[in-house]
Amino acid sequence: MKKKLLSLICVTALLISGTVACGASKEAAPAEQEATVVEETVEEEAPAEAETPAEDCDVRVAALKGPTAMGMVQLMEAAENDDTATNHYEFSISAAPDELTPSIVQGNVDIAAVPANLASVLFNKTEGKVQVLAINTLGVLYIVENGDTIQSVSDLKGKTIYASGKGATPEFALNYMLSSNGIDPEKDVTIEYKSEHAECVAALANDEDGVAMLPQPFVTTALMQNDSMRIALDMTKEWENSAKNSGSSASLVTGVVVARTDFVNEHPDAVKLFLEQYEASTAYTNDSVDEASELIEKYDIIKAAVAKQAIPYCNITFIAGSEMKDKLSGYLEELFNQNPQAVGGKLPTDEFYYIQ
Repeated sequence: MKKKLLSLICVTALLISGTVACGASKEAAPAEQEATVVEETVEEEAPAEAETPAEDCDVRVAALKGPTAMGMVQLMEAAENDDTATNHYEFSISAAPDELTPSIVQGNVDIAAVPANLASVLFNKTEGKVQVLAINTLGVLYIVENGDTIQSVSDLKGKTIYASGKGATPEFALNYMLSSNGIDPEKDVTIEYKSEHAECVAALANDEDGVAMLPQPFVTTALMQNDSMRIALDMTKEWENSAKNSGSSASLVTGVVVARTDFVNEHPDAVKLFLEQYEASTAYTNDSVDEASELIEKYDIIKAAVAKQAIPYCNITFIAGSEMKDKLSGYLEELFNQNPQAVGGKLPTDEFYYIQ
């Protein structure tokens, strides 16, 4: 009897022990599964490593009255409204290139829109302390006449051409166009250089058979004042035709945007953002002529009425990268061939061209 009772107690104890053990096992399984789910959830929902936010950067930008500044007006308006992301711009507009040069050389300007050949001169003068970021203006020069006698470059032979810009880009461009079409600038035409564009217009008005080479937007101003004048030739198209015939992709380039090399190296994100915003601004000027013209007058570049008529002829553009280098280097090479001092005594090296 005692043996039977002892056996019953042992069996009962074993059953209780097994039940407890099974209960523990059943409770542990969901806990382990839950832990696995949590770990998987953490892995799936863990955020990607955050990118370093772009730094806020003050950018001092300078431009010249005329086409080189006309493409900037949307960006200028955005800057005034504090709508330029991490770049904070301070704009200044000058009347002549020689007003800009000291500011660039002395480091008082970070980015500037300047004549193409001046960019090369600055690169050589500062021993590489400036880089060209983009072409912002192709040719703005036109042949204007009274009447309807000039239909091609060959028709200029024997003519008197009034022009300004002796020793600068206008002279080199005119010589290139004439020579490329078999006209000797010294023998086959008479070129009278004036100190100001207004003098060219006055001379043309007094010479029924004369022609003048004028830049935009001055061409538009002259046409608005004298309805007997007309645009006879687009110097940009004539230049490109001549270059193409000689196997070159060079263009007649009026203006470029340069930056201090130190600024480019120290603030690469700011430069990249500027180029994106500036490209959008040039597109706005070309695509929204009426609105852009109002901004052009607002920022005291030229009158809106003149801008509205001139924009389609100003060749405002945005060309960067390898295409910029091809077009600009070919243009500078032609200037160098005519007068090395026009580009600062020597052609700029590859470091001159900012290629992302």
